[in-house]
Formats: sequence, C-alpha cells, structure tokens
Amino acid sequence: MKITLPRPGNPRAARRAALGLLGLAVLWELCARAFALPDYVLPRFTRILAAIVDQHALLLAAARMTVMEAVCGFLLGAAAGILLAIILTMLPRARGVVLPLATALNSVPVVAYAPLILLWFGMGPESKIVMVALAVGFTVFLHALAGLDRVDQRAVDLMRSFGADRAAILWRLRLPAAIPLTAAGMRVSTVRAMIVAIVTEMLGATGGLGWTIFQAVLQIDFVQVWSAIFVASAASLLFFGLVNLLEKRYIFWK
Repeated sequence: MKITLPRPGNPRAARRAALGLLGLAVLWELCARAFALPDYVLPRFTRILAAIVDQHALLLAAARMTVMEAVCGFLLGAAAGILLAIILTMLPRARGVVLPLATALNSVPVVAYAPLILLWFGMGPESKIVMVALAVGFTVFLHALAGLDRVDQRAVDLMRSFGADRAAILWRLRLPAAIPLTAAGMRVSTVRAMIVAIVTEMLGATGGLGWTIFQAVLQIDFVQVWSAIFVASAASLLFFGLVNLLEKRYIFWK
C-alpha cells in the first residue's frame, strides 16, 4: 500500500487535510457527548487535548525517547539493508543462500523476536534500536535488491563491451537505477520503525510512548492512553513527512 502526504507547497491539499482532521475531531466530540460514552470506550476529544496540555512535559520526554530509538534503528537498518543488497549484487552465487533465509526471517512478524532481543540487549533503548533495525533492514534490503536488479540487461552488456568491470557497472548503472526504489522502501519503513519501537516498549522498557501507554492501561487511565497515541501519531507523521520531503527534494527524476 502506498502512503502519500500532501506535496509541499500545495496549500489546497493541506487545507483539505486540515479540514478533514477538524471534521473528524468535531464528530468524535459530538459522538462521545451524545452517547455519553465512558472513557474506556471513547473519551471526549477535548479531554484528550486537555490531558496532552497538562502532561506535555511527560509526553514530550517519552516521544523524544521513542523517536530517538526509531531514528537510530531506521538509519542502522537502512544502511545494513542497502549494504547487504549491494553485496548480493556483487556476489550472485551468495544470493541463492541469503535471499531465501532473509525472506523466511521477514515472513515472521518482527515482534516475535522481541522476547529474545529484550533478553539479549536489556530493557534500555538498545533493544528497541535493534528491533527497529531488523524491521527496517528487511524492507529496505528487498527494495534495494529489486532496484539494483531493475537495470536493462542491454545496458549492462554495453558497459561490459567497453571493458567495465562489475564494480563500475554497480557504481555507474545499478546504484543510480536503484535509488528511487530504495528511497520508497525507506519511506515506507518510517511508519514501521515507529510502530516497532512503540510495541517493543510496551513489552519491556523504562520509558517511551509505548511504556507510557502500557502504564496508563495498568492505571485504567484511558485518556492518558489516547494522549500518548495522539503524540505517537504526530511523531510518526512528522518522521514520514521528513523522509517524504527529502525524497521529493533530492530524487526529483523518479
């Protein structure tokens, strides 16, 4: 599924998005009031906003930790995925061994590895960074490998006829062709990075938005749960939007 945001500099699209969010907020508030819904079903939107304002210091500190884990894991996983794709492109015989193994590992939900990762790396940020790196690395690896393979074989044959070796073909032909698809994999992975960081924090952590949500559930404070969810959504959108903006700015030839 392709996720898109309004293009930078498009005020009409941004205005429509803002109006849609405002309409959703108004509908949320009206439904919660009209049906007198309890907080564990759907708290009033205004109560959630008030809780965010009251607990902004706590929520911002938790968001900083989660975003740090997500960004560090994202960069580590993206670098590892791209490097592995390049290695398999340079060593075709290794692909038959590594690619099925990577596909098998990717077929298992990454959260299934959380108990082992938490045991090996502890409850601190390190375990969350490793989990995010695993989730992002698989996605970026598959996108980068597909991009490196997307070149026209006739262009490869032409470069070989001029004496280009495998490294020259990689640098001058395969890598430029792989950039758009690799960037798309990185863009999609931003949301996955935040999700994995938050879920892993809920399983074992000393801070972060996932830990805040888990603690609020234990205290039966569902307004706080929704407050942390709202902050997590905003952080995810900002992260996605930043990567999306960089992609549009520097990969303009897609």
